[in-house]
Amino acid sequence: MDTTTSAVRFRGSWEVPAQVATAGPSARARAAGVVVVLAAALLSGCSTAGPPPQKAPPSGAVAPAVPATAPPPAPASASATPRPPAASPDVPLRQAAAAPLAPRDPAPRFLTVEGTTISMEIVEVGVSPDGAMEIPEAFNLAGWYRYGPAPGAGSGAAVVAAHVDTASDRAPFSQLQGLAAGTRVTIERYGAPALNYRVRSVELMAKDKFDGGSLFRRDGPHQLRLVTCGGRWLDEKQDYSDNVIVTAELE
Repeated sequence: MDTTTSAVRFRGSWEVPAQVATAGPSARARAAGVVVVLAAALLSGCSTAGPPPQKAPPSGAVAPAVPATAPPPAPASASATPRPPAASPDVPLRQAAAAPLAPRDPAPRFLTVEGTTISMEIVEVGVSPDGAMEIPEAFNLAGWYRYGPAPGAGSGAAVVAAHVDTASDRAPFSQLQGLAAGTRVTIERYGAPALNYRVRSVELMAKDKFDGGSLFRRDGPHQLRLVTCGGRWLDEKQDYSDNVIVTAELE
C-alpha cells in the first residue's frame, strides 16, 4: 500500500511548533552531548573581541588592594616536624546505572467513527522539510503524529490527520465537520486493547489563526484530535480557509 506522505494542503498552517517537533525528553537527552559540542564550537569561533572586560566595583565599594610584588616566602623552620598524611575518608561506592527509559505507548493502527464511512488504517508520520506535519497522500489513510502523545497516553493530545478530498472526490475525513457530540470514535492499537472515545466538540479554526501549540500539546488532560481541512476553497492560495478539529475524550 502506498504510504507516501505530503503536506501540500497544510503547508503554512500545519507547522509544528519547534518545542514539540522532536521525539520528546528521551530524544533530547540523547542529543544533549551533540548540542554541547556544537555550542562550544560556535561560541569559541564567533568572537574576535578578546576576553571580556573586568567588571567595575559597585558604587561605594572599594576594590581590594593588590600588592605590587608578592611578599617573600617565610623561611622554613629547621626544627619543624613533618605531619603524617591525613587518613582518606571512607567513601562508600555505588554502582552507576542508567535510568530505565519509560515504555512507549502502543501505536494506533486503525480508526473507525460510528455513523460514518470512516474506517481507515493509521500510519505514523512526522514533520516535512518545510516544518509541516506530514499527511499520507492516499485518501484512505490517516496519519498519526508520532512525535506527540499516542492514543491512550496519560496526558497531551494525540493528533490524527488526513486529507479532506482528492483531485476528483471527497475523502472519508470530509465527514468530520458533521459529527455530533457523543459520537463514538474507536482506535485500534498494536498489541493493546482498542480505545473508545466520544466526540466532545467540532471546531473550525481559521488557518491564518492556527494555534499549533494547542493542537500538538504534550501536557494537560489526554484527548484525541482528528484534523482535516474545511471551510471555503481559496483559489488564490490553492488551499482551504480553515482546519476542522474534532476533539474527543476517552469513555
